[in-house]
Amino acid sequence: MADECFGRPRLAALYDALEGDRGDLDAYLRMAEELGARRVLDIGCGTGVFALLLADRGIEVVGVEPAGASLDLARGKPGGARVHWIEGDATALPPLDADLATMTANVAQAIADPDAWHGTLRGARAALRPGGRLVFETRDPARRAWESWTRQESYRRTDVPGVGTVESWHRVTDVDGALVTFRTTYVFAVDGAVLTSDSTLRFRERREVEADLARHGYELEEVRDAPDRPGRELVFVARRLGA
Repeated sequence: MADECFGRPRLAALYDALEGDRGDLDAYLRMAEELGARRVLDIGCGTGVFALLLADRGIEVVGVEPAGASLDLARGKPGGARVHWIEGDATALPPLDADLATMTANVAQAIADPDAWHGTLRGARAALRPGGRLVFETRDPARRAWESWTRQESYRRTDVPGVGTVESWHRVTDVDGALVTFRTTYVFAVDGAVLTSDSTLRFRERREVEADLARHGYELEEVRDAPDRPGRELVFVARRLGA
């Protein structure tokens, strides 16, 4: 189930501008090169930023995304025809024999439901070739990132091409164990419209992720630090075991 910020066309159209610099993707591009990946599955591809960066490098890419509005934007971008887009999730994919499967940014944490999470790990494994890698990141719960998700600390005023000025901010609405729910508010200067989107992220401990990977037929090769958020995120690199 996609959050409204990805599934509603007016909000999905803001995503790239509000995200700004996507330097966080550089590490994933380097990893694809490091692993010699020729076919990549981008899980939760959103508006297609990473998938298109890979395609620009001659890599065959499958981008899967449950939010139709975001996927429509991805398809319409320059080079969009070079990526195979699938509207849905990773729990039921065709055989892909991929070298690499990725979940960049908040994708892994946004799969908050345990059944959906385990289904995603199973689906990614089935889509990978034997020995293929799954790479994803998650925030370190010990850093309690959500404590800064307040209006005061997250407020931004952004000029969005074709849309105008948009004010936005986050506010945490609930913390229940590993689950953190927050609301993002968007105010459009052009007509004064105020839209909101609620999101829930799961902050998994490292040992929980390691156990989940082992349960679903992966060997954890390493846990890296995220270059763009040193000391705050964990990047898991796991290899698919078995035939």
